[in-house]
Amino acid sequence: MKFLQISPLKQLLTHSRFLLTLRSDQGKYHSLILFRLSPASDSIWDNAETSSKPMGMLEKAANRQIYVMESTCPHLGADMSHAEIEEYEDTTVAVCPWHSETGLRSVHLILVKSGSDVLARACTYSVEVKSEDNVENVYIETPPGGNNWRLIELRPVSEEFVDPPPPPSQPTTQVNPVLLNSEVTEPVVPTTDPPKTLMQWAVLILNTAHPTLKVMRTRHAVQLFRTGKLDSIGHKSPNAPCPPDVPPREENFLKNTVNPGKVKGRKNLAVMLHALANVEQWAWDIMARFGPSHPDLPPAFFSDFTKMALDESKHFSLLTSRLSATSPTTPYGTMPVHASLWESATITAHSLRSRLAIIHLVHEARGLDVNPGTIARFRRAGDATSVAAMEVIHADEVTHVTSGHRWFTWLCEREGGLDPVETFREEVRRGWRGNVKGPFNIDDREKAGLTPEFYEHLTGEMAEEEMTERKGALAGFKDLSLTDPVAQVTVEYEK
Repeated sequence: MKFLQISPLKQLLTHSRFLLTLRSDQGKYHSLILFRLSPASDSIWDNAETSSKPMGMLEKAANRQIYVMESTCPHLGADMSHAEIEEYEDTTVAVCPWHSETGLRSVHLILVKSGSDVLARACTYSVEVKSEDNVENVYIETPPGGNNWRLIELRPVSEEFVDPPPPPSQPTTQVNPVLLNSEVTEPVVPTTDPPKTLMQWAVLILNTAHPTLKVMRTRHAVQLFRTGKLDSIGHKSPNAPCPPDVPPREENFLKNTVNPGKVKGRKNLAVMLHALANVEQWAWDIMARFGPSHPDLPPAFFSDFTKMALDESKHFSLLTSRLSATSPTTPYGTMPVHASLWESATITAHSLRSRLAIIHLVHEARGLDVNPGTIARFRRAGDATSVAAMEVIHADEVTHVTSGHRWFTWLCEREGGLDPVETFREEVRRGWRGNVKGPFNIDDREKAGLTPEFYEHLTGEMAEEEMTERKGALAGFKDLSLTDPVAQVTVEYEK
């Protein structure tokens, strides 16, 4: 049995649940969830130095409180991050949220195993706590089917959102400092025909013009999904709704939408925050656009991209708050913005593989390269709060590129065992114009799965005529005269 070091135990005392993503040398991904069942271990550990108990007893006490299992239910594929933990007969069980909502509470995943439940045994992993150089480290058993597993993400799961969703039953005034004299007057959940599936929520959110309402609906929809309160994902339904070619924007944004060249290069910090907050809902679009055409996509795909959608909304809230604090006379929506990233979204609307390659492994990976420079700029300006916000955003975006790589390689495997590197480079040649530019953040790209052979010496060769034909849907944006045929990196990135 092989074990992988996860973290010092003390770093796991901040939350009771953590999501773990592992990647093997073969590029296989495996997601697990760590449950720490009793906060009693916190006081045990905090008092370890003064305790009269032998360290071996302390290790056992803490170890009994930590369990690791698959991150998804083996029956329905549901996200287990919000599973209920219950005492059941002589053992402890995790109850799948989707089972609890459908009345199948008899189906449990056993954390403290009793008897010989083969399914439960296959879902759980051994945990060890070892004392090494006066530091107590947590190790977990590695999954089968891979070699040299590496931890690439350790993310805490809050019992509730850090910023809880607003009550959905009534209109809510704006909760973010955006759009002067503009309030959210619609309810989070529509009073007529409220969405019942994740696909319906995705399309509703994409069709929501007001950015604050979009954020609130995102938080509410993700909570419903994680806690099993939706009827289904809905991507296998023949009646799944269609997403808009280009999401609508409020009039304030339409009149301020300009050619990217008119905002590129502006150095004012408020302009930078405004541009960074120019939220793009890639995650909802990829789910709504490609879920119905790929009914074989597992629930884990939607777990990854709902997490990404929630991150996008969190980033918007962080950045608009900073904009309000640093430049209260220019709230979000009062400065010029652009919509050039939807050019790439439109160009890749025909192919999930192309979307993952261009949006998540080119655009978002470029963010990993240039975010450190943006952070350094805020630091030089003495804006420590914006630095902290950008560091959170950057860490999240590493996981977004990781998700892009995970599902791109999954598709390559499903489509006949295609070589991921060769396939990615071909997608970029066909769906991008111009060089994939450096300098590259090699460390964070590699953490996300992008080794240099993916992106070095790579040039897009897409014909201008094909680009013009595919981006026709962008005509929905006023004043968006995209005269430069070369795909642009967003103006928020600073080299």
